[in-house]
Amino acid sequence: MSQLRQLAGQTVIYGASSVLGRVLNYLLVPLYTSVFAPAEYGIVTELYGFVAFLNILYTYGFETSYFRFQSKAQAGSNYYSIAQTSLLATSLLFSGLLILSSAWIAELLQYPGKENYIIWLAFILAIDAIVAVPFARLRLQGKAFLFASLKMGNIVLNIGLNLFFIVFCPWWISSHPNSMLIDIYSESLGVGYVFLCNLVANGFYLLFLAKNVFLVRYKLGANWRKMLRYALPLMLMGFAGVTNEMLSRVLLKYWLPVGFYPDWTNQQVLGIFGACYKLSVFMTLAVQAFRYAFEPFFFSKSADKNSPKLFATVMHAFIVFGVFSWMVISLYLPLLAPIFLRNEAYLTGLDIVPWLLAGGLLLGIYFNLSIWFKLTDRTKYGAWISVIGAIVTLGGNILLIPLIGYMGSAVTTVLSYLVMVVISYVLGQRHYFIPYATGKGLLYIGFGALSIGGISYFDGLMRYGVATGLLALFLAIVWYIDYRQGVFQVQENPKNE
Repeated sequence: MSQLRQLAGQTVIYGASSVLGRVLNYLLVPLYTSVFAPAEYGIVTELYGFVAFLNILYTYGFETSYFRFQSKAQAGSNYYSIAQTSLLATSLLFSGLLILSSAWIAELLQYPGKENYIIWLAFILAIDAIVAVPFARLRLQGKAFLFASLKMGNIVLNIGLNLFFIVFCPWWISSHPNSMLIDIYSESLGVGYVFLCNLVANGFYLLFLAKNVFLVRYKLGANWRKMLRYALPLMLMGFAGVTNEMLSRVLLKYWLPVGFYPDWTNQQVLGIFGACYKLSVFMTLAVQAFRYAFEPFFFSKSADKNSPKLFATVMHAFIVFGVFSWMVISLYLPLLAPIFLRNEAYLTGLDIVPWLLAGGLLLGIYFNLSIWFKLTDRTKYGAWISVIGAIVTLGGNILLIPLIGYMGSAVTTVLSYLVMVVISYVLGQRHYFIPYATGKGLLYIGFGALSIGGISYFDGLMRYGVATGLLALFLAIVWYIDYRQGVFQVQENPKNE
């Protein structure tokens, strides 16, 4: 049980930084939309959309590759130096190309004269890449608190800089025109401060990680080629994952038949979908926090005699937690949604939220299952599974959006991750058997789905009374089937610890 407590404790720390960081960053959205015109804020949206894809190119799977090889290595191994040398070299190359092409890229994107944005983003991408392995080392060493502290420091600094340049400086200068702030503030820079603040905040990492980033023995060699072979399929998986997450928001506006929703334009429909999508972030954050903790945990425990049983127990605990979270948010959605979506127009799309939460649950299950191809060095399977998921995402959106609108995108999210889960489970049990409690897991997921589907027949206080009863029944079932039987007790294996 101590091993599960170790994983749970680290997940809480990673989760706290992720959840709080995401919440704080969300607070910048009202600020940006109140200060910048839609055309200006569109620059931020578009450029950070490209950044999502470029981040994967810049790191090309070496974070997980480092986990894999370092966790199996003897003392004094050089995998850290190899990974850091590789990322330093490629980051300089990629960012150098971006900087040299910045004017051309700005013209291509119809932002003439804004090449400084491209240059700042090139530096942001480079810093993100070269600190990836140092952060991975902190996770592998179990230094969750230091990891979370640095991440939160970056977020707080970024928000503080945004408030200083976008709110305080214009206000202060308007009242004190001779202030020294006029030497550091430029009104014409406008939305560029979003990128500049991000760059300065990322530079904060280098103050604390400079030794780990730069003071390494620069080398590559045969082990680099081995790490690269392992990592490249992971890069393909990353691109497919971004496609699964982002494609619906790209296609919906253009693929939805005009007039499908008589009261809304396609642009408004996209806004409703995007706002409701944010309500599913609670499941996404739980999965992200779990992922931060479980990769180094699973790799470090892979040699233990009891590791298959441990992995199965972790999966089962995740399903219990995930289904409970899915039920809580979905069953009480009419109460929770107005807290976050202040405009009633956005509430018209709430029907998609349980589907998106279900997609997040399946994604978390897939991350659990993915340990088989990472531990057996069969990452090519993971790449193909992700590509298949991306194909389902593309096909499902194209087919269903014209038929059922934005609900088609939500349903496609579930279908895509469900296909990935089924394929990974079947192949994983063949190549690296883990005694998952599949029947009980399906029972809990089925109970959650039926509860969420059935609650729509109740309104008002009756709905919340039934919802509370269903949650109590779910917890009672878990207690009777699992906890009372000691299912979450894992035998320690001291010889292999």
